[in-house]
Amino acid sequence: MVKLESLKKSFQFKKTLKEKKVHSDYFSIFATKNFYKPKVKSNLLISFVMKKKIGNAVKRNKIRRKLKAIVQKLLKKRGAINKDYTYIVFGKSNSYAQKHDLLLTIMEKCFGKIK
Repeated sequence: MVKLESLKKSFQFKKTLKEKKVHSDYFSIFATKNFYKPKVKSNLLISFVMKKKIGNAVKRNKIRRKLKAIVQKLLKKRGAINKDYTYIVFGKSNSYAQKHDLLLTIMEKCFGKIK
């Protein structure tokens, strides 16, 4: 099973934010080729980030959990997410009220564009 491993250092975020970008109404995905090795080879390097302007902690955490669940689902689909990349997903406030199924299809398209 693939586990999600988040980025820890500032230089990892800075390098990832400079490379490929895909935007939608519900989130933005930034990606770069793996320059940093995950602790376990099968892990996916991905971080979920929310701005404080989105709302209180409850709302931000709900968006984060929703996006993480979608990524976990996409990892089960073969070839939906490339594990050779490091990702940062910026959640937007629109995704709070949106249905899970719609977000799943949009995120699958966005990860497909990165390849």
